[in-house]
Amino acid sequence: MHWKRILGRLTGISFPVFGVSWNPPEPEIEVARRVITFLEDRRVLFVPYQWEVPDYCVESVLEVRRFLTDQLSNLHGKDGIAENLRAMRAACREFLNPSSPQHMDPAHRPRMRRVVPSTRDIWGHGGPDQWLFWSALGELRSTIGLHLAMIAVKYGLEIEDELATILPPEADENDANDV
Repeated sequence: MHWKRILGRLTGISFPVFGVSWNPPEPEIEVARRVITFLEDRRVLFVPYQWEVPDYCVESVLEVRRFLTDQLSNLHGKDGIAENLRAMRAACREFLNPSSPQHMDPAHRPRMRRVVPSTRDIWGHGGPDQWLFWSALGELRSTIGLHLAMIAVKYGLEIEDELATILPPEADENDANDV
């Protein structure tokens, strides 16, 4: 190990009796477990679209972004899980981008219900604002789902079924024949 990497771990040197204290880097698997556990409780990632309320989604995504930033501060490298966490955090930033539809004037935000609407309500009355919001939410979910799958496979971790709904779909035997 290069001395500069070792130096980065030192937190103090004491004299006159020589002593050194240091903080070892946290194992990435612990960070991975914390991330998965946290995301399993983020309804914005897996609740059916028609039940989502834009204001609550924005608030939840802000919490996810803060959490991912905190976890990144516990890592000492740019590789491994850090790449996945940065990509998930970037997806949160994109969702929260002021030009995104969920940041429009509150008076013009789509009125979403907490109960399952009929098919006619979804396709007949949602309007472009609601469709844009759902599209942005879908992009967020798919990006986080992809990186979550990579983390779970890399560290051999389980994911609760509700959150697993955003993971990439399994390859189908017919997919190879479609080429």
